[in-house]
Amino acid sequence: MSSFRGSMLRCLLLVRKASIEWNMSVESLRAMQAWTDRLVTPPRGTAIAPALTTDVAAEWFTPSRFASQGVLLYVHGGGWTVGLHNLERRMLARVCQAASVRAFAVHYRLAPEHPFPAALEDCVAAYRCLLKSGTSPRTIVLVGTSAGGNLTLATLMTLREAGDPLPSAAVCISPMTDLAGTGESFIADKDPALKAEFALSMVRHYAGAHDRRLPLVSPHYGHLRGLPPLLIHVGEDEIVLSDATRLRDGARRAGVEATLVIWPGMWHAWQLFAPYLPEARESINGIGVFVRKHLNVTV
Repeated sequence: MSSFRGSMLRCLLLVRKASIEWNMSVESLRAMQAWTDRLVTPPRGTAIAPALTTDVAAEWFTPSRFASQGVLLYVHGGGWTVGLHNLERRMLARVCQAASVRAFAVHYRLAPEHPFPAALEDCVAAYRCLLKSGTSPRTIVLVGTSAGGNLTLATLMTLREAGDPLPSAAVCISPMTDLAGTGESFIADKDPALKAEFALSMVRHYAGAHDRRLPLVSPHYGHLRGLPPLLIHVGEDEIVLSDATRLRDGARRAGVEATLVIWPGMWHAWQLFAPYLPEARESINGIGVFVRKHLNVTV
């Protein structure tokens, strides 16, 4: 059962789901997000600044207290079409504080102007940028939300196939791993924060003419052997619940350590509500514990 605030937010999200124009254009979606950004500021205690590199566009998130040996490579959500926005910056700043490490948040190229594989290429470039700067792969954890969870897995698979050293661990928050939309929860479509039809419209922008069952488009159809330990957080009512459970099962079959936490009554990317929602704060704290464990960070 969710908290009182969780129940209240759920009611508000259901009203929004019933009233919003889900078939809006990408331009309208970006404009709506830009308007929301004016109302949201990241929490105090984390400095945010552009990364001074020509390899890839990115931002550094630096909490006031952090371990020098660790860094998160963060891959944002937004359906591959909306850039890193302030709601997600606020969440990532809290993740950095919980994990006591910095984050390198990549600004990958967006669809539909830049469909697959542009975003994936940028995420791989961001990881290699960290290595080139002298960061050890053992001190990196990949973290991705929603579409970013998809790209996190595709990045790991690409690095593995290229023979790059892999990071110490990865975190997938509400990952969409099956862009063909075959999961039972996707078909049920009971997520109060997101409609399956809208998610598929974002998939069309991202995948373009590519087969949605290509492993690097939909990691659900790839093999996960050799990947680092995974932590997966998903809400009980998400359209991507099946994606998350199948990811855990596939990882374990491949011999990969995979931990799945299913949050009762929660919806897609509920961590964005961290200032107000106890379940969001608890999820972020759990991610922080996982990151510190795999980076051997003490606080």
